Amino acid sequence: MKARRTGVREAKARLSKMLRDVQRGQEWVITERGTPVARLSPISGRALPLAERVRRLEDSGLVEPLHHAARNLPPPLPLKEGLAQKWLQEDRSS
Repeated sequence: MKARRTGVREAKARLSKMLRDVQRGQEWVITERGTPVARLSPISGRALPLAERVRRLEDSGLVEPLHHAARNLPPPLPLKEGLAQKWLQEDRSS
């Protein structure tokens, strides 16, 4: 099956539909100003268990094991009521 192409904006707006296509075997190439930048394709074979996926990410150095990741983080910044929701909606509409 030939890969279909779409721009970044359209991909953002149609991601759910694209994922359904991928589940059916369709491949998508995402472009930015006409240049391919990413490929959305089905995962071959059966899905790995979560523990195995996490182990592979740790082995590759993309994530740290939990015992290293647990650290004291500062409390979240206080935001005016509804501001986070407003920002989320603005991001989704852009």
